[in-house]
Amino acid sequence: MKDASRRIRTEGLTGAAVSAVMRDTGLTHGGFYKHFESKDELLLESLNEAFREITDRLLKAAKESRPKVAWKAIVTTYLQPEHCSQAENWCPLTALAPEMVRTSEEMKSRIFDELRNYKDLMQPFMPGRRAVDKERAFFLIFSTMIGTVQIARLLPDPALRRKILANTRDFLLGNF
Repeated sequence: MKDASRRIRTEGLTGAAVSAVMRDTGLTHGGFYKHFESKDELLLESLNEAFREITDRLLKAAKESRPKVAWKAIVTTYLQPEHCSQAENWCPLTALAPEMVRTSEEMKSRIFDELRNYKDLMQPFMPGRRAVDKERAFFLIFSTMIGTVQIARLLPDPALRRKILANTRDFLLGNF
């Protein structure tokens, strides 16, 4: 499923052909429906894997730092230049959010469940004393980081990408 998840983050929800994704998983196109009810099910499994990968990476960074500054480790880890050049290995929101908006209501609901789980796992590390403050910080910090990575990916100059990522990192670390 990791290969399928990476292909979808690279080619998009609509760009990844079922046959190519199945080949990545070692299955034939004919065997697809033995494993998944629909292409949407495959996409959801791939998104689940993508969220699991980024969550594992960010939780590792948070747990390896001091508790009060764990959120800073999350920000520093997330705003890496590799996030721009290797979309297939990073957050599915930076790679797929515009496409996720165009999915069916049922898919949006299931994607929202993944997002809620992502938030629930990250929120305890966010700055703030109360749960409401931590939730607010999560949405502010992650929305800023997601947008920054999306814009940085558009830029052809790696030095400019690094500068934008560093400026956002410094801004976030200095303002919470």
